[in-house]
Amino acid sequence: MDLFYRPELAAVGDVIPFYDNGVFKPFYLRNYRNNMDAEHHDSWVMLSTTDHLHFEEHDTKIDAATGSVVFHDGMYHMFATIFKSRPMKNVIIHATSPDLDKWTIQEDTLKSDDAIYEEAHFRDPFVFWNEEDGCWWMILAAREKGPTLRRGCVGLCKSDDLKTWRHCPPLYSPEDANCCFECPDYFRWGDWYYIVFSSYSDRYQTLYRMSRSPNGPWIAPALDTFDSRAFYAAKTASDGKQRFVYGWNPTREINEHFFNPRKEYGPDNHEWDWGGNLIVHELIQMADGTLHVKPVEAVDHALTRELPADVRPIQGNWEKQGESLHIDAAGTYACALLGKLPKLCRIQADFSFSGKPLQIGVALGVDESFSRGNYVLLEPRRSRLQYKTSLRSDPQTGHIFPWEVESERPIVLDPDVKHSLTIFRQDSVLVIYLDDTVALSTRIYQDFDGQIGLFAEDCAASFSGISIRI
Repeated sequence: MDLFYRPELAAVGDVIPFYDNGVFKPFYLRNYRNNMDAEHHDSWVMLSTTDHLHFEEHDTKIDAATGSVVFHDGMYHMFATIFKSRPMKNVIIHATSPDLDKWTIQEDTLKSDDAIYEEAHFRDPFVFWNEEDGCWWMILAAREKGPTLRRGCVGLCKSDDLKTWRHCPPLYSPEDANCCFECPDYFRWGDWYYIVFSSYSDRYQTLYRMSRSPNGPWIAPALDTFDSRAFYAAKTASDGKQRFVYGWNPTREINEHFFNPRKEYGPDNHEWDWGGNLIVHELIQMADGTLHVKPVEAVDHALTRELPADVRPIQGNWEKQGESLHIDAAGTYACALLGKLPKLCRIQADFSFSGKPLQIGVALGVDESFSRGNYVLLEPRRSRLQYKTSLRSDPQTGHIFPWEVESERPIVLDPDVKHSLTIFRQDSVLVIYLDDTVALSTRIYQDFDGQIGLFAEDCAASFSGISIRI
């Protein structure tokens, strides 16, 4: 069983969510990487699903970059990007289909006006009917023309017929990023309007902004991301009841580490690749309009076979009281093992603590000495959830990669309150949820043939509801 979809011999690139007649039909850019041959070509591929766990594929045969799909007057309309060179420019193409099966590319195309927007950054069109404005809107990944490179923006064009477009000033232009804001998305939820986009400049994440008006001003919430760096190019879709956000979890399979290519460190220290597995979160709207994420229900309940948690204290005086484990680790570090880490599993643990621990969390693939492994760290003093991994397989070293900014999430953890940690592993894919609110996606390539563990430092802590499902 797969929890996080990936096509055979290929990777999931940018996802183009679409909901149609009771079925979610997210398109994605299929990338065969080094497996491309006469039988395997990159293209837009349509997935069909009702639960975001089981998917069926349908190839469109269209080789283009990111865009969007809308239905209007009995016809499906696809807008996608193609790249031109000499000089560099982006062109938006338009294709139509009566059934989402066979597509016909139309003659009308759209380019930058070379007045408001640069020619080489004008892509990833997202098209929708704007009720308030009474016309079609196309927002794009764009860069305004100007004296500096910090002109990344969410561009805007408008149309009355989906064929002829007029260039308008940007919908959102903070003048703070060198890159264009990739894969933009726009939706209304209750009294709030949202734009979603991905940045690869000062930050490498999918971000969102919110407003009470369809035209802004756009507010950046305190936590303005859905996930970590390892969840990119995310966009959303809704059936009118629930809204989901779709992104790709990059691999580290191809690229060597840029600064230190020594293979002894393994792929956990390689650069992130473009594309990988599909990850879908369900979006939750809070009372103040901010957005949080939780696991998709079908994924959360997919694994049902329960493995026993064989608790073995390694360090510290662990006490078992009913179904709970207690440890007093004031001024020290305590750890315990629970059993082997499966390649496919769901791990659940509730926890509470007193004071402000240096760290508390779950170890994955840790060795018997609890020195080499991978660590899901909750650090209340630093207000962050972090993932760390050992770099070397040498049992005498087990160096930990000290701090990878892109593998952490800002959090608030209150003492004497029960919190919940849910971890999904599918081979190298790792997706972590805290309190069904905050997500952190990453990759775990080396597990040292190791164990699942619990740890706490400088606190009294309790763990309960421990569950390992395969």
